Amino acid sequence: MKKYQSYKDSEVEWIGEIPRHWEFKKISWCFETIGSGTTPKSNNEIFYENGNVNWLLTGDLNDGDITFTSRKITNQAIEAHSTLKTYPKGSIVMAMYGATIGKLGILKIATTTNQACCVLSKSKVVVEKYVFYWLLSSRKDIINLSYGGGQPNISQDIVRNLRITCPPLPEQQQIVSFLDRKTQLIDNLIQHKEKKIELLKEKRTSLINHVVTKGLDPNVEMKDSGVEWIGEIPSHWKKKKLGYCVNLQGRIGFKGYKKTDFVEEGEGCRVIGGKHIDNSNKLNLSNPDFLHWDKYYESPEIMVKKGDLIISQRGTLGKVLYIDEDYGEMTINPSLVLVNKIKENPVFLWYYLQSDTILKIIDIEGSVTTIPMLSQEEISNFPVILPPSEEQQNIVEHLNTHTKEIDELIELEKNKTHLLKEYRQSIISEVVTGKIRVCEEDLSVELKNEMA
Repeated sequence: MKKYQSYKDSEVEWIGEIPRHWEFKKISWCFETIGSGTTPKSNNEIFYENGNVNWLLTGDLNDGDITFTSRKITNQAIEAHSTLKTYPKGSIVMAMYGATIGKLGILKIATTTNQACCVLSKSKVVVEKYVFYWLLSSRKDIINLSYGGGQPNISQDIVRNLRITCPPLPEQQQIVSFLDRKTQLIDNLIQHKEKKIELLKEKRTSLINHVVTKGLDPNVEMKDSGVEWIGEIPSHWKKKKLGYCVNLQGRIGFKGYKKTDFVEEGEGCRVIGGKHIDNSNKLNLSNPDFLHWDKYYESPEIMVKKGDLIISQRGTLGKVLYIDEDYGEMTINPSLVLVNKIKENPVFLWYYLQSDTILKIIDIEGSVTTIPMLSQEEISNFPVILPPSEEQQNIVEHLNTHTKEIDELIELEKNKTHLLKEYRQSIISEVVTGKIRVCEEDLSVELKNEMA
């Protein structure tokens, strides 16, 4: 990649120097329309039923092309709300607050939006896709300009006052063409890595499913398990309900939490919820919560100890955690159930509770209510297929070895994916701030590489 002949100070710390012939322009100078939308009253069916007008929510934003909206509204909603404007194809959309703050999209369809979207539309002085890439490269810095406590907010005024680097229009188009090709190549690699990760996860699940229901001996005599989706099991294995093998404890309703029960680190015990169990059913304490000591000591029955299991009973069902070391004083929130006084090998049960045998039951039981939930009684009635204790240990050792190998491969592919995403972001940033120069020659090289 080449550099430009000469540079000048941008006077913006996080941009640094820019090519001398580039300009700075305010977003408000670049677009004819900068606006938002609103949310029609959800209890008024006339605004939603059989709607055929696109209505964009921040959850629809994908940092790429927007080709559909998850929700539709009616023409009556448009007529009743003057703030509902239809924005044309080519418009740029940014999420201004909430979990998706800073998320972007570029419209390939005409649509209205809710009030959390800021839309930049119609420009004769910038190439819209260039501005999209510029905003994408600057997301962290833009979010740093937000205000508010629990829910940071990017206002329309903040967006309007952003000053962006502006090369001449032909150069903007060259940059867009280059980045379109480059990011597509990287996205294809990322997609390939993510597919490989999914296949490895399926392999891990399949291994666990087979070993915890069929054992390690392919020649063992089999019998009917009595559970349709398990099929046959070794004839000397037993079937019990989980509640006969363990003690289950949850946080009692009247001992639930108030906001004031949560404290700073060092002022209380660690409390874990579903968010602390990752997709591999391992403990992730990167986003810790802490509970006042008084709240911890009022419920000794749910104090977490080494060797316990934990099952999620609300929200994302089916997560199961084995406490493999002493984490000090720790308790659970109401979304989890503590499993202790375990009469069988706890690691064998941890693997078993990850199997499709249990996940199928959870799918059935958890779908009965509007909010996914399992009662302690339903968890207690989980069927458990149990080999003798020595065989449980052999299965644990076998699974520990082979799942570790798979987990390491998954982690390797995740790291590669992370590096590709960082590289993608870096390339966009370097190009739209002029650190590297894009010219027709670069586009030709990209095209040849793509064809090769």
